[in-house]
Amino acid sequence: MIAPKLRFKEFDGEYICDSLSEISTRVRRKNSENQTDIPLTIASIEGLVDQRTYFGKTVASKDMSGYYLLKNGEFAYNKSYSKGYPVGSIKRLDKYEQGALSTLYICFSLKDDADVTSDYLVQYFNSPVWYEAVNEVCAEGARNHGLLNVSPDDFFATAHYFAPTKKEQEKVSAFLSLYDKKIEKQSNKITALENRRKGLLQQIFSQEIRFKDDNGNEFPDWEDTLLSDILTERKLKSTGNEEVYSVSVAKGLVNQIEHLGRSFAAEDTSKYKVVKPGDVVYTKSPTGDFKWGIVKQSMIDKDVIVSPLYGIFIPKSYAFGYVLDAYFSSNVRAHNYLITQIRKGAKNTINITNDVFLAKEICLPTSEEEAKKIQSFVELLNKQIQVEKDKLEAIKLVKKGLLQQMFV
Repeated sequence: MIAPKLRFKEFDGEYICDSLSEISTRVRRKNSENQTDIPLTIASIEGLVDQRTYFGKTVASKDMSGYYLLKNGEFAYNKSYSKGYPVGSIKRLDKYEQGALSTLYICFSLKDDADVTSDYLVQYFNSPVWYEAVNEVCAEGARNHGLLNVSPDDFFATAHYFAPTKKEQEKVSAFLSLYDKKIEKQSNKITALENRRKGLLQQIFSQEIRFKDDNGNEFPDWEDTLLSDILTERKLKSTGNEEVYSVSVAKGLVNQIEHLGRSFAAEDTSKYKVVKPGDVVYTKSPTGDFKWGIVKQSMIDKDVIVSPLYGIFIPKSYAFGYVLDAYFSSNVRAHNYLITQIRKGAKNTINITNDVFLAKEICLPTSEEEAKKIQSFVELLNKQIQVEKDKLEAIKLVKKGLLQQMFV
């Protein structure tokens, strides 16, 4: 009998098999009269979200009249695959009354007489059990630039197994939604802590908050300091033994494959630059709210390599490197520093040499001891946030296990 491993004891019977075409109808309506100005994208975790808030910018066309008009309660399939989502994501529009979505997506709505509830379908598509059905209609090797080659006809022909009664479906979705609420509550707690850290860092760099030495004495006044007095360029090239890393806003230096799901490095990495523990890295490429690039200290305990386009710098000390990492963690401070140093290239690329990057002053502490005090304080804030992030991952892991066992 086809049934899940984990089931509420009051229910039995075999799960029913339906194709998507039996329970849903394809949505093809267009945003022809620009009924909405919300450009949607699918985020694997957050679902269907406004591009402007998710990316910090719009990547949609200026004219969205040719886009699909998706309404609240309708679903969309993003055929782009990524780490943890090998066949893409299917999400329901919940956050807005309507939005515009690229025609690269496959959109659909549940039929009124479908024997599956919408909330149950949301949880089903949050599970990995539907991946196999899509894999079967995706020709081997039919992956191009991160996009699966799945036709709408093949997609709607895929077969899926659902609980035989709506009563059971409702109980399953209600139970799993409790974990969604826990995840949301924990996520909000993390956001509040991150906002607190952001506010405290602003107070530190505006010198509203000042530290004292171990004897209770004031530290020397801060001074406008050239970055070149704090950082020295490192020019080491790869030996061929180092792992390729990328730089992210939230995590700093991260293993490229672990973070992005695959390597984007060139086959020949001989020109890639070595980053040693404590080095400061400037990416020189726009990332979300950081339109002029991000600056991060390597907190990896080994040598790694990054793109040859990046600037790599040795800080005066680990503590001063940490202070700079904290300084540039603000997109406002990063913008204000970099905007006067940047020269846009022919294709709107960021054109800045390492010497120019270093040739500007920042008001910084002059005492190594004060730099260490700031480091210790920010490390404490980061640890508090990481504890809560670990709790969030634990909740997500429990739900992931439930999703794998409560569907077939």
